[in-house]
Amino acid sequence: MKRSIYALSTLALCMAMSTLVVPVLAYSGLGQPDAITLEEHLELATRKVEKADANPATGSGTPYLDAQGVLGSSIIAGAIFGGIATAMFVRGRSGRYAAYGRG
Repeated sequence: MKRSIYALSTLALCMAMSTLVVPVLAYSGLGQPDAITLEEHLELATRKVEKADANPATGSGTPYLDAQGVLGSSIIAGAIFGGIATAMFVRGRSGRYAAYGRG
C-alpha cells in the first residue's frame, strides 16, 4: 500500500514540476531568437535595484497586509480551509461509524 502511495505522489510531483518549468522558460525569453539576452536581463535587474535604493519608501511592491496581498490571501484561504476541516471533523465525530463510548 505504501509503495503505491509513494509511486503516485512521485508521479504527481513530476507532473506538477513539468507544468511549472515550461511557463517559466517561456516567460523569461532566454534562448529565443529575438529575445532579450542575459546581459540585458542583468542590466534591468541592476536598474531595478538602484531604483529601489533611491526610493526606500516605495518598498518591494508586494502588499503583505492587503486582502489581495500575500498575508491577506493566506489568512482568507486558511479561514476557508480551516472551516471546512472543522466541519468535517465535527461531522466525523458524530457519524454512524463513530466508536461508541469514546468521547
